[in-house]
Amino acid sequence: MYRFLLSRQWVILTLVVLVLIPTMIELGFWQLHRHERRVALNQAIAGSLAERPVPVESLTSPGARVDEDDRYRRVTAQGRFDTDGEVVVRRRTNANDEVGYHVLTPFVLDDGKVLLVNRGWIPSDGPSQTEFPEIPAPPKGELTVTGRLMPDQTTEASGIKDLEGLPDRQVMLISSGQAAERLDRQVLGGYIDLTEPDPAGGTPEPIPDPEHDGIGNHLAYAVQWWLFAAGVPVGWVVLVRREVRDRAEAAAGKSGKADAEDAEPAAV
Repeated sequence: MYRFLLSRQWVILTLVVLVLIPTMIELGFWQLHRHERRVALNQAIAGSLAERPVPVESLTSPGARVDEDDRYRRVTAQGRFDTDGEVVVRRRTNANDEVGYHVLTPFVLDDGKVLLVNRGWIPSDGPSQTEFPEIPAPPKGELTVTGRLMPDQTTEASGIKDLEGLPDRQVMLISSGQAAERLDRQVLGGYIDLTEPDPAGGTPEPIPDPEHDGIGNHLAYAVQWWLFAAGVPVGWVVLVRREVRDRAEAAAGKSGKADAEDAEPAAV
């Protein structure tokens, strides 16, 4: 009755089923792990933002790499802004997905070291983006700044190519190493997204807090893949039973036709 399972068509179908089941189970676990990573990241961001600010030099130093556990930690620094070394970071968007620049201003600490401060977003000056834009001046004199500590930006992490030959005082990525060469000074590793003091007139537009409430649909996708994995063998069984039934009906039809022909009287 089940010899048809050895046919080429059914062998291929069965092999496909055997491949699909573990693949879908693995895809479900992949989505589950993405869900768990997102939940862990949200907790880490929330924890970092809730911590009391600490001096920036307690978490980073010249040439150092900002630890992932310290990402988004609130830090403080005392010194003054140095607009002579100010640059803009190209092709950055604000909360409304408008394209513009991030304003990156060196902040000279009391001990002479430099902290890179991302003061926020400004709109671009037009489609060419070749001239240095007009930037609102930062506060003058000695002051204390507070911000979220961030690691240096890289092409691998951001997907943004670090292009060469850019217009004067424009960069693609925020890199403390490149800034140290450009400024010829000791620059602390990483940078901060400025949160205090507030910019005069609301510009540059402050960088918003990182989103850490949503968890996405990864858990739902995981359950979906596992349901698919469970449904594949069920579907295979349904197809087999339908094939058995169809073959049985076809055999019964042929048998009935043969019996009817045998029952007909011979022609005189």
